[in-house]
Amino acid sequence: MARVRTGVLISGRGSNLQALLDAAADPSFPAEIVCVISNRPGAGGLARAEAAGVPALTVDHKAFDTREAFEAALDAALEHQGVELVCLAGFMRLLTPGFVSRWTGRMINIHPSLLPAFKGVDTHQRALDAGVKLTGASVHFVSAEMDAGPIIGQGAVPVLPGDDAAALAARILEVEHALYPECLRLVASGEARLTDGRVVLTRGAAPRSQLLNPPARS
Repeated sequence: MARVRTGVLISGRGSNLQALLDAAADPSFPAEIVCVISNRPGAGGLARAEAAGVPALTVDHKAFDTREAFEAALDAALEHQGVELVCLAGFMRLLTPGFVSRWTGRMINIHPSLLPAFKGVDTHQRALDAGVKLTGASVHFVSAEMDAGPIIGQGAVPVLPGDDAAALAARILEVEHALYPECLRLVASGEARLTDGRVVLTRGAAPRSQLLNPPARS
């Protein structure tokens, strides 16, 4: 079976990108990373892509007068690489409804909270300020509204006494690195499907972990 041609959009160091690259290095993984595109020249994730032998491209948003012009160039780069599925991995640009519409059902994102709680930025400090006992990470299909698309999977992380934002962020990042490849696998394999605006997992297996839903395969 052909692997799904996947492009990853980044803006920074690319730690979640690395988790995706590592997973896709297995020929049995249903997604193949065919390009990595950064909107920031020199982003650390570009070197990770090059080390993995994946084309590393830059579409600098500052070179364009409008968001629409930038996104047209981004869309052209994705199409040129034959991308079928897009992963946002620390991509720090808000996308217009037009771009989102072109990739509806074919673009996923990871966010460091248990959505719908704490959309947007500063999620870890906001979780601490709210006094929640659990937070975590979510992978979702991208919709026109920020951090609001149908949820594919989530990983829960306890908030511990004495946590500050940095400590909590580091613990959540470990879960992100397990969660994102698993959710990409589910989408690329067709085991996660959009039905009436919700994600249905066709595998039907009982969760093996309370801290990762869906659980990663052994």
